[in-house]
Amino acid sequence: MELSSPVRHLPRPPPPPTVSLSFSSSLSSFPHKIQFKPLRTLSPSATIRAIAVAGEQPGPRPETVGLTTARADSPQRLLRELAERKKFSSPKKKVPPRRFILRPPLDDAKLTERFLNSPQLSLKAFPLLSSCLPPSRLDNADRTWMDEYLLEAKQALGYPLEQSEKLGDDNPAKQFDTLLYLSFQHPSCERTKARHVRNGHSRLSFLGQYALELVFAQFFLQRYPRESPGPMRERVYALIGKRSLPKWIKAASLQNLVFPYDDMDKMIRKDREPPVKSVFWALFGAIYLCYGMPEVYRVLFEAFGMDPEDESCQPKLRRQLEDVDYVSVEFEGQQLSWQEVAGYKPPQDALFAHPRLFRACVPPGMHRFRGNIWDFDCRPQVMEALGYPLNMTDRIPEITDARNVELGLGLQLCFLHPSMHKFEHPRFCFERLEYVGQKIQDLVMAERLLMKHIDAPGRWLQEKHRQLLMNKFCGRYLREKHLHRFIVYSDLMQGRYEHNRRLRNPSTTAVQQAIHGLAYCVYGKPDVRRLMFEVFDFEQILPKPV
Repeated sequence: MELSSPVRHLPRPPPPPTVSLSFSSSLSSFPHKIQFKPLRTLSPSATIRAIAVAGEQPGPRPETVGLTTARADSPQRLLRELAERKKFSSPKKKVPPRRFILRPPLDDAKLTERFLNSPQLSLKAFPLLSSCLPPSRLDNADRTWMDEYLLEAKQALGYPLEQSEKLGDDNPAKQFDTLLYLSFQHPSCERTKARHVRNGHSRLSFLGQYALELVFAQFFLQRYPRESPGPMRERVYALIGKRSLPKWIKAASLQNLVFPYDDMDKMIRKDREPPVKSVFWALFGAIYLCYGMPEVYRVLFEAFGMDPEDESCQPKLRRQLEDVDYVSVEFEGQQLSWQEVAGYKPPQDALFAHPRLFRACVPPGMHRFRGNIWDFDCRPQVMEALGYPLNMTDRIPEITDARNVELGLGLQLCFLHPSMHKFEHPRFCFERLEYVGQKIQDLVMAERLLMKHIDAPGRWLQEKHRQLLMNKFCGRYLREKHLHRFIVYSDLMQGRYEHNRRLRNPSTTAVQQAIHGLAYCVYGKPDVRRLMFEVFDFEQILPKPV
């Protein structure tokens, strides 16, 4: 009895029948002798798919269907199976958009020609204004919009209706028509699809927001000489916050230029506020470039009708420290109007570039601190690190001496932490200088980026601006010069900061901004540029390790 191989004695399967079979079933056309061959070479699912595909093909004859499908190395079956697997396993990959595909660079001749023909290189005397012009010349579609709507915009803003191109080359207002046209081309309108229009508008909007904040900082610091910067920030936000801007656009009858095909009152907030904010900022960027700060005041308070004493613009009530010290004679017993702030011109022999703003931030009572330990020991080191005093050509030597004395008092105020003399005198700290310093620092950096990157869109500039002026970087710039050692804290705060160094970062940032505010009040904007880009090196992406 042989038990080792029972398969050997199994009967062979009968030969296949020779009669033709019908196609009612896909399994009826396969002979029995090759029925097991696909099961040994293919998986069950692949076998079922192959049988189903073979049954759906109407082409081959019945006697050849089984032979063609049964072969394991049949190229037709393998191709069909590969197609089925691709259909389920690997979907078609999406091709990247054309704007993300790298284009070959222009040759030097074409690149030079494009830059030389650009309007951005046309104004040698006004580099900032030139950098905000469109990168290419306006076309017929741009001229059509200007012919149709520009007169209406000028009339609403109170400008003469003549073309600004007729003015002289030495007048920056010659480019006002072009910049005014770009101001209304917000990202949701039709003309913004053109690259030169889109970039021109975004760059104007990028500049305008910082010009507006500086204007309101100067105005409220002089209008409320005893107020802390907290309520001032609330007043500014209530006036030019994104929720209030549609009201001002409608008050100046400019809503039809912003939304020519829609009713602004019927639009939802998320569709109405972003275009209005973009147009508002770009509009004041154009006015600031062509006419300067006084014209920004006029358009704000005359064309748009802003009222700083309106009930909706008042800050929330808070406990205010009693200010026992007197203010400057110019601010005593009165509130300055916008006409007095905008039309003020310092006398010829003035000590400072902005004497009224300096006196609004540095109270006269600071003179009682002359000759103290900080003034004797720390002030010379601080002035040497900052490069003070600057050489000024004064007709009278006493004026130079008086300016240096006031500069030293302002520097001492910049290094006074609020914890030291806040309760004795609410203005004996750097808060007001910090407020104006933050705004002038933002504006100077925005102007620098616009002139340095003349082909960059406004959104890229905004991100670059944010990265360079982060608070942790500003404080670290000050610490790199080892100036944080001269900050005057109270005993309680000094003890806290000795145990936690991270608590000192906001203080060093605030002192950095207060120094810029003092430089702007005393010497003007050029000295702020010197401090930012020569002394503290603000253009480094990451500060050097301390």
